[in-house]
Amino acid sequence: MYSHMLTWMMKVVLVVCSLLRFSSPQRTAPEGVLNCCEGDILFLVDSSGSVTSYEHARMLSFLSELLLPFSLGKDQVRVGLLQVGTKPRLEFGFDRYITQNGLQGALKNIRPLRGDTNTVDALKMAKEWVFRPRTPDGARESLPRVLVWLTDGIKPGDVIGPMAELRQQGVAVLVVSTGHSNYKVLREVVTPPVENHLHFVDLDDMSIITKDLRDAIIEIIRAERLYVQDVSTNSASLHWRPVLSGLPGYYEIRFGQVHTGGGGSGGGTGTSPSIGGSQYQRLTQPAESNSIKLTGLKPDTTYSVNLIPESNELTFNTLSTTFKTKPEVASPAVVTISDSGQTSVRVSWGPLQPETVTSYYIEYSALPRGNLQVITLDRTQNSTVLRNLQPDTTYLVTVTARHASGKEKAMSVKVCTQEGEC
Repeated sequence: MYSHMLTWMMKVVLVVCSLLRFSSPQRTAPEGVLNCCEGDILFLVDSSGSVTSYEHARMLSFLSELLLPFSLGKDQVRVGLLQVGTKPRLEFGFDRYITQNGLQGALKNIRPLRGDTNTVDALKMAKEWVFRPRTPDGARESLPRVLVWLTDGIKPGDVIGPMAELRQQGVAVLVVSTGHSNYKVLREVVTPPVENHLHFVDLDDMSIITKDLRDAIIEIIRAERLYVQDVSTNSASLHWRPVLSGLPGYYEIRFGQVHTGGGGSGGGTGTSPSIGGSQYQRLTQPAESNSIKLTGLKPDTTYSVNLIPESNELTFNTLSTTFKTKPEVASPAVVTISDSGQTSVRVSWGPLQPETVTSYYIEYSALPRGNLQVITLDRTQNSTVLRNLQPDTTYLVTVTARHASGKEKAMSVKVCTQEGEC
């Protein structure tokens, strides 16, 4: 009876262990999704006969951890993987996986190729097939392209020439070596700076370089997702990539003046935006929007802007930028004459500043001592026709703008009601 009880208990233990093994929690992306980047990354993975199954699995596990935080998709980061063996094989191109779940699943199911380390042919395939735009699964035009080569360093072949060709085409080359590679060769193939793009690490310690390698990739493919256009003296248009499109949520925009303060120990000066305190202005825009016009700004002033995508489903990074409004050029800065006739002329002026100007006064009289006549115009007008003038006569015309601040600015020109010079 005792032996039967022992057998039964051992079966229970085996079942429990089996359940624990197959129900281990899957890794999920960190809370802060890296909504930072836009580009195509190809991983060149050595899976020849010199790489054991364990080493191959460790490399793929390293890639899984490295890529987990990135936002994938058409307008974000795309990933491809090319294996090196006797006959190199593209496991998947850039268009294959647009979600982390799909990519992570693919990385778990890749099997090594074995055979020779035919890195040269793999690089030719990368150049002609993967990194060439307008090919199936090919790279996107005008976006950063990155090649990350994972090698054990055993007989990689003459890779200096092919790597140089890729770099000449604008591909950034990074290398991770897990073996006793030729440092001189690898140093020559990577894109500078070497200290950021070339890593030597023991296979079981690859996790210690994960952050450094990820940061190096981010530095290359970081996207300018927040930019400012149409800056004037008192307004600017803010544009961004609509990362919340299709998601519930909204954008919060905070902007305020940047105040120049004292620097650190070096004695320089620095900038300290009012964002985060009580001096910023706050606006919101719906999830589908991708721009907003900031108004009521001060001339010749530096502003700091934070764009915060808010969603219950994903966490996005806060995007920031700064810009400076144009100095105020008080109207009128220029006065021009056109359509001159015997009894009339058109007078125009600029710049038109309806936000700061309350009205315009046009004064004109025949020289040398004619009667002064005055026309008052709305702040939205920047031209008028002077009629009932005397033929073959020179007039002095003065355009005066009364600004909302109480100041006035005037410009005068001579006008001739005849052909030729005054």
